[in-house]
Amino acid sequence: MYTLHIANRNYSSWSLRPWLLLRMLDIPFEERLVPFHDAAAWERFRALSPSGKVPLLVDGDTLVWESLAIVEYLAERHPGVWPQDPLARAWARSAASEMHAGFGELRTRCSMSCGQRIRLHEHPPALQRDLDRISSLWAEGLSRFGGPFLAGAAFTAVDAFFAPVAFRLQGYGLSLADAQADAYARRLLQLEPMRQWYQAALAEDFRDLPHEEEIITWGTLLEDLRVPAAG
Repeated sequence: MYTLHIANRNYSSWSLRPWLLLRMLDIPFEERLVPFHDAAAWERFRALSPSGKVPLLVDGDTLVWESLAIVEYLAERHPGVWPQDPLARAWARSAASEMHAGFGELRTRCSMSCGQRIRLHEHPPALQRDLDRISSLWAEGLSRFGGPFLAGAAFTAVDAFFAPVAFRLQGYGLSLADAQADAYARRLLQLEPMRQWYQAALAEDFRDLPHEEEIITWGTLLEDLRVPAAG
């Protein structure tokens, strides 16, 4: 059985992606959460992963790090990771790669925090360009392949890669211009594994100070739905 090492659910968008894919495809795995909340966190990660980061998938003696590499490793072993149709598969891989490497303004200003509600201090054109691109990309996939997921009727890796965007839209009170794209974000939030991730994130009582400080650099905290931090 696979072992998937993840970090704090509240912040770790990268951990969410392979975790959600495994859950949605009913691929058995053991989860191990290694939180980052103190100065020793990097050493804990470095003891597990060559990059000193998570997510990390362990399959016997094989270590696979980086979310995109994990997805491709799983695709070699399990059906359904990518769409079966070649055109849909090419589109899905391109869109997932774009998410993996792009949307820097959204990542910077809207760091994922499942349990917090934030109002941004400002909404610059670069952020709107990222949101508009996501809106048009999602609308293209939904229209072209028929939905309800981005590349067709089934949840695939491209949906997993964009799942953290749904938490960001919720947390920062953002919406997308295209109505079907906006509805897709809400649909992602209602997936049972997404609901479970969200509830587990709210139950975390550990905090990572750099993440907390970064969030209030870019916005005003309106509400914190998490359990109180551990003393």
